[in-house]
Amino acid sequence: MTAILDQLRTAPRSVLGKLPGVSGDDDESRRPLPVSGMLAAAATLGVGLAALTTLTLVGWIAAPSGTLGSGLPGVFRTAAQLWLAAHHAGFAIQGGRVGLLPLGLMLLPAVLLYRAGRWMARDADLRLRLPARLPKNSPKEKARARRRAQMAVVMQAGVSLAAPYALLAGLIALAASNEITQPYLGEVLLSHFVLAFLAGAVATARMIGPWRVMLRLLPERVRALTVGTAVATALLLVAGLMLVLVAVALNFGQVRDLSGVLSPGFVGGVLLLLLQLLYLLNAVVWASSYIAGPGFAIGADTLVAPTGVQLGTVPSLPLLGALPDSGPVPGWMMAVVALPFAAGAVAGVMVARISPSPSYEAAPLWGLLSGVTSGCVAGLLAALSGGPIGGGRMATVGPSPWEVALSVALEVGVAAGISAGVTNLLLLNKKARAPLDKAAAPVRKAGAAIAKAASKVGLAESDPRPLPGHWMDATEADTQEIPVIRDDWQDEHASAEAETLAQARPRRPEPARPPRKDIVDESDDRGGHVIYVDPYAWDRD
Repeated sequence: MTAILDQLRTAPRSVLGKLPGVSGDDDESRRPLPVSGMLAAAATLGVGLAALTTLTLVGWIAAPSGTLGSGLPGVFRTAAQLWLAAHHAGFAIQGGRVGLLPLGLMLLPAVLLYRAGRWMARDADLRLRLPARLPKNSPKEKARARRRAQMAVVMQAGVSLAAPYALLAGLIALAASNEITQPYLGEVLLSHFVLAFLAGAVATARMIGPWRVMLRLLPERVRALTVGTAVATALLLVAGLMLVLVAVALNFGQVRDLSGVLSPGFVGGVLLLLLQLLYLLNAVVWASSYIAGPGFAIGADTLVAPTGVQLGTVPSLPLLGALPDSGPVPGWMMAVVALPFAAGAVAGVMVARISPSPSYEAAPLWGLLSGVTSGCVAGLLAALSGGPIGGGRMATVGPSPWEVALSVALEVGVAAGISAGVTNLLLLNKKARAPLDKAAAPVRKAGAAIAKAASKVGLAESDPRPLPGHWMDATEADTQEIPVIRDDWQDEHASAEAETLAQARPRRPEPARPPRKDIVDESDDRGGHVIYVDPYAWDRD
């Protein structure tokens, strides 16, 4: 795909110069954006049809004669119909329509369009710079002007890729129409335009930088809602995938029996496995609808939900063998309904952290709004994953879009509102404490430095225990102490009290104390001269 587009980029300018709006000057290396979009759209359609034609040719060789039409024209027409189905464009058949299309097949054109959009942005030299004139005001207004200019270029790139892509798809739809199946031209044009526009816009925005930088093109509130919706939707889909895998593991015997009944052979078995992988994303969306509560249907008057299962005759697709049997559902299965609330709680935290609200009342409302957007996305996925298979009772297959949207909006919205409010409250309290902690930090740091310096020079006491002896009254001096003559000296009252206490209880040996350097040793008479100091002499004067 990229090699083909690179060859288009290096095509002779003498040929491209004949196209409208293309300069024939060899020094000009920048094509106009519409021309680059047209070349990218044509290359995408060519590569996609070639891949599906090869796959269809293998199936035509392995399938019974006449299944895919007569000869190579029938093979190409079938490949063209598969390409239209990959964009979720339905078909009209006798007695009904076909709308249950594999979502996994949509990955092929999405990847090709994304790569084509990247090539288009490089080929047209879309340098997303500041506009020529920016407002000479605050930096916030400059950033807003830059974001608007970048978004304008992104939208132009998406339209430049989507418009020719949808027109070429309309021609393919006319060529793929036959007496059995007729594609809906309106759905073809709309589906191809939307998918190409999204892929081209995302690819062009991705040229700015990483995904985090790309999200900054959106305003803060919109970015928070986008991330919250994406997180809630992703968690629901992951939960749905886990539920599908568990169901397949528990009912693997039925799945194997259905595969044996079909007896597809080696090549047919590979194609059947590929078909089930393509429908796996549909099954994941159905499981997410089951987790949300409404469940899904496999035909008219059927229901697969946590409240109960009611089934009839189902199509012979081995993947459907993982469906539960008709009847009541075990009570512990109702626990899956708590998963949307957990997804909403995580989404609310993300919304509050990305865009905190200055008021306490606004954060829960933004969390609730993220739940509403998640419900809209879930309803859209439910509509894309289901659809009719002809007429009759199989005209109703898949979940109900409006029921899924309402359930997800309420479940995710309530949990997201509560978690967003709590998270925003914690962020506001932390922000309010930050100035006080910041102001007290220098004082604590200076105090620690003074204490450390005092300990180094010996000003700090190594022994925090109080010294024994008598202290002056606090009114005369707060810090000056009377010299202590003896460590074991006691006055007469203290001696009497000590003797009384000694008689009342057995005397315990006192622990040995280290010698005091600040005590005057009375045993040293200094040559026969002993000086006695009476500490209470001042009181008798």
